[in-house]
Amino acid sequence: MFYVYILFSDLHFKHYVGYTSDLDMRMKSHNELGSGWTKNYRPWRIIYSKEFETKTEAMQYEKWLKTGVGRDFISKLIHRVCIDG
Repeated sequence: MFYVYILFSDLHFKHYVGYTSDLDMRMKSHNELGSGWTKNYRPWRIIYSKEFETKTEAMQYEKWLKTGVGRDFISKLIHRVCIDG
């Protein structure tokens, strides 16, 4: 299985879209191990993920999320947890 995921950095108000076959390890990479672009905006949390049977399907969906329509979809997702109290 493959997963397309959207991460959000509350501290920097940034999104990251990616795909992987191991979501837990990929999150660890983004938040602890990696040295790329995402390192600069830690911590990350998943605000959306979707499962696919093939890598090709996941890559196509990831590409769609990076289009204007996909970015509109992302902007409508709930980004913050609200706690009454």
